[in-house]
Amino acid sequence: MRMSVGKDTKSVSQVRKLLRELIMGREDPDGFFCLCLSLLGDTDTRTHFLDVIEPLSSGHVHLHSQLTGIFLEYFSKDEADELELALTLSHYETKQIKTDFRQQDSGHQPYVPPSYKSYADMTAVTSGGDQPKANVAVEPENQHIAKWTLDTEVHKTASAIKNINKDNDLKVTKSTRSQRRRLRKQLLLKNPSGKQPVLLWFRRDLRMWDNPALIGCLELDAPVIPVFLWNAVEEEGPGVSVATGGASKYWLHQALVSLNLSLEHLGSHLVTLKAEPSSLTALQGLIAETGAASLVATALYEPWLKERDDSVWETLEKQGVNCHIYHSYCLRDPYTVTTRGVGLRGIGSVSHFMSCCQQNPGSGLGAPLDAPGALPAPSTWPQGCPLVDLELARMPRRKDGTEVDWAVNIRKSWDFSEEGAQAHLEAFLRDGVYRYEKESSRADAPNTSSVSPYLHFGQLSARRLLWDARGARCRSPKFQRKLAWRDLAYWQLCLFPDLPWESLRPPYKVLQWSSDHAHLKAWQRGFTGYPLVDAAMRQLWQTGWMNNYMRHVVASFLIAYLHFPWQEGYRWFQDTLVDADVAIDAMMWQNGGMCGLDHWNFVMHPVDAALTCDPYGTYVRQWCPQLKALPDDLIHKPWKCPASMLRRAGVVIGNNYPERVVIDLEERRAQSLQDVASVRRRFREFVDQRSGCDLVPLPARLVQETLGSMEDVVRRDGTGFLLPVITRMEFKHHSEDPDRQDNPYSAVLKGYVSRKRDETIAFLNERDFTASVMCENAQRKERLERDCCLLEGLPQPIASRGRARRTPTRDPYSKVPGGVAIPHR
Repeated sequence: MRMSVGKDTKSVSQVRKLLRELIMGREDPDGFFCLCLSLLGDTDTRTHFLDVIEPLSSGHVHLHSQLTGIFLEYFSKDEADELELALTLSHYETKQIKTDFRQQDSGHQPYVPPSYKSYADMTAVTSGGDQPKANVAVEPENQHIAKWTLDTEVHKTASAIKNINKDNDLKVTKSTRSQRRRLRKQLLLKNPSGKQPVLLWFRRDLRMWDNPALIGCLELDAPVIPVFLWNAVEEEGPGVSVATGGASKYWLHQALVSLNLSLEHLGSHLVTLKAEPSSLTALQGLIAETGAASLVATALYEPWLKERDDSVWETLEKQGVNCHIYHSYCLRDPYTVTTRGVGLRGIGSVSHFMSCCQQNPGSGLGAPLDAPGALPAPSTWPQGCPLVDLELARMPRRKDGTEVDWAVNIRKSWDFSEEGAQAHLEAFLRDGVYRYEKESSRADAPNTSSVSPYLHFGQLSARRLLWDARGARCRSPKFQRKLAWRDLAYWQLCLFPDLPWESLRPPYKVLQWSSDHAHLKAWQRGFTGYPLVDAAMRQLWQTGWMNNYMRHVVASFLIAYLHFPWQEGYRWFQDTLVDADVAIDAMMWQNGGMCGLDHWNFVMHPVDAALTCDPYGTYVRQWCPQLKALPDDLIHKPWKCPASMLRRAGVVIGNNYPERVVIDLEERRAQSLQDVASVRRRFREFVDQRSGCDLVPLPARLVQETLGSMEDVVRRDGTGFLLPVITRMEFKHHSEDPDRQDNPYSAVLKGYVSRKRDETIAFLNERDFTASVMCENAQRKERLERDCCLLEGLPQPIASRGRARRTPTRDPYSKVPGGVAIPHR
C-alpha cells in the first residue's frame, strides 16, 4: 500500500488493520471508507484509495465493487468519473478474477481468499508486510510513466463514459448525489476515531462522585454519550402508585440541570429525550443514530421498571448491544438477599434484614469512587430535545394566563446540586450527627441530615454517606440503621410487587374508613386545628419535606384519629414530597396503617408528641405564625387559652386559625382499636391461634428460597403458605379480651411523654405539698411576667432553659398499676 511521503506511520498501520478487519468481515464497507477518510484525510484518500483497495480486486470482488460505488457517490462528479475510469483500467490490468468464494473445511479457521496460499500470506498483505504482492504496487522508477499513461487514458475516455451513462439513462442527478454525499459525511462524523460510543443511561444516579456506571463507561475506553429518557407512562407504573409526583418531578428537573453543568465541566453534556412511544424505541433510535455498541445504566428496583428494563436488556442484547448494569445500595442488592439459613421470623424487621445481609455471601461495601477528571465525548451528538419539553417542572396557569409558581418556596429551601448534597452532609457530620441518637425527633432543631432527596435521586450515594459518617467517627447506630431501613424497603418491594397499592395483611382490606373529604382536605393543607400537625403539613406543602418523626405524627393523626385509609396519606406524600420514594413511603404508610409486615408500636398523640419534638413551640411558631404570641405551655393547645389571651395574641379560632376537626381524640383512637379487633375476629383464618399474630400470604420467591425453614410457615388450603408477622400487643389483647375497658399494652413511643406520665406527676405533686407549692409559685411568676410583657408590648423574658432531655427508657412514671411508683434514688 503506497502512502504519501511523511504520512503518519500510526495512521498507516491503522488503515492496514482496518483492511484486515474488512476482509475478515468485522467491518462493513461504509465504515471502512469513513474510517480511511478520517485517518488519511481527504487529499490522501482521493490520491491513494486505489492502492488501498487494490488487494481486494483479486479475491473480494464484491467488496471491491461496493467501495467503488461509495467513492463514486462521495467525490465530485468530475473526480468520480476519473476514478471510475481508473478503477476500470486497473481492473483489466489485474489477474483474472475468481468469483467462486470457497470456504475451508475447518469451522474455526478464518476464511482465506483463493488468491492467497495460506492465512499467513493474507495476514502479511493486510498488515503491510514485506512479502511480494501481485499487482499491488508500481516500482518507483516507473511511477511517473504509469501516472502519465493513466492520466492520458483518463482524458481520452472520460467523455465516452459520460455519453454512455447519458445514453443508458444511468446518470445520477446532482441533488441525489449530494444527498448521498451528505449521508456519507454524517456516517463519518459519527465516529472518526474508529471506536463505537457508549450510551450512559442516567435514571436516578445523577452524580459524578461514586458512580459505578460512570466509571464503568470509562473502562470501556470509548466516547461516552450521557442520555436521559423520560416516558411518563412507564415511570408512573400501574395501580395507584403515584411514582412521580409534582414535587419529585420538579426536583428531578433541577437535578438534571445541575447534572448537565457538571458534565459540561468534563467536556460533555446531557442529551435529554422524550422516550415515545417507549424507552426501548428511543434507545434503538439512539443506537442507530450514534452507532453505539454498549449501554450502561444503574439498576432500578420498582417492579414495573425492572420488568421494563429486563425487556430492554434482552432485546438490545439480541441486536448485538452490550448492556452493563450496575447496582447502588448500602448493604446488599435487594434482589440477592435471601432468608436461607436465617428463617422467616421477623421478616418485616430491620434487624432480621441486616442478619440476612450478613449471612448472604458477597463482597464488602468498599470505598467510594472518585469523580472522573474528564469524559471522552463523541465528535457529533445525537439530536435530543430541550429539558423543558419533558414538562417535569411545568406549572399550572390561571384562567387569565398567569403562571402559578407553586415551587417558589422549594427553590428557596434547597440547593439541588451534587455540591448541595455534600454541603448538607458535611454540616450534619460536623454538628447534628452527635445529637442524632437522642435528639433526632426534635423538629425545632436541625438534628437530622436532610439528605433524603439527594439519596433518592442519587446525587449522594448511600455508600458515600455511610463512608463519610464512619470517617467522622459517627457512632450512632440509629443513623446507620436508617440506611438499612432504606434497603429493607426495597427488599420488601421486590418480594411484594403489589406493595404500593395492595394491603399485605388480608383482613384489614375490609376496615371501615371515613369518607369525610373535608377532614382529608384539612389534613392535607394543614388546617386541622392541632398546631403540631398543621405546622408539619404546611412545611411539607411549602418545602416538600419534613423529618421522619413528623411524618409519624401526621400519619398517626390521619389513620388513628381521622380514620382514613393509609392509601390517602401515601398518595399525598408521593405528590408533595421532594424525596417521594415508592418503596419507602409504601412501607411506612402500610406499617402505620396496620396493613404492612410490621406494626408501629406507638401512636403519636398530636399534643403530647409536641413535648418531645417541639417543647418550646419554636417549630409551630415558624410554620403557624398566627400562634407565635401564645405562651409555650399553651401554643400546642390554643383551645385551652383564655379568650383574653387569644385576643391579645391576635388569634381568632375559626377565623385566622381553624377549629379542631375532631374533639375527643381518645374516643377516636379507641374506635380504631375496636375496628381492628372486629376484623381480626371476623377473619380468624389470617390470625395465628398459637401466637395471636397476623398471617400474610408468602410470595412464591420467598417460599422457594426458604424451603429449609418451613417451621415458621403455616399451610392453609386456598391461601397457600401463610407467615406470622409482627403484630402489636395492643391488637392481640383486644382480640383476646374485647370487653375489657383498659389496655395494659397501650402503644407508646419510647421516650414519648405520655398523658399518663403527666397525670402521675400531678398526683405526686398533690402528695408532696412542698414540691407542688414551689412549682405552682414558679409557674405563676413566669405567667405574670409574660402577661405583663404582652400588655406593655415588651419582648418576652428569656426563660432559663437547660438542654432538652429525652425521657429515660425506664421511666418510673410511665405505668401506675394501682398505686404510685416511687422513683429509686
